[in-house]
Amino acid sequence: VQLAESGGGSVQSGGSLRLSCVASVTYPPGPYCMAWFRQAPGKEREEVAAINTDGNVVYLNSVKGRFTASRDSALNTLYLQMNSLKPEDTAMYHCALDFPPCGYGFSWEYRGQGTQVTVST
Repeated sequence: VQLAESGGGSVQSGGSLRLSCVASVTYPPGPYCMAWFRQAPGKEREEVAAINTDGNVVYLNSVKGRFTASRDSALNTLYLQMNSLKPEDTAMYHCALDFPPCGYGFSWEYRGQGTQVTVST
């Protein structure tokens, strides 16, 4: 499994960014879950959103209504649309993947290198 994130950058407060994560899965075959995590310097890692094998999405409370996670299964790509960004959203964002049982709150076997998001006032 290989994961490659893109789409990070620097924006002003209130701005938007769209992150992408392309998954290359050669084995095992079958459905899998994907998620977005973030970690800021000196802070604990947070699970931002996770999509399970049924397509259901669970969000971190602080991003509900602002972030939308979606998945294009044909392209093996996970997205995170981030609107109304705040300085406290500044972090390195990583995507993750795992096979069932999986979902929000589970441990994640595979993680990408991450893409930096910086929100200025």
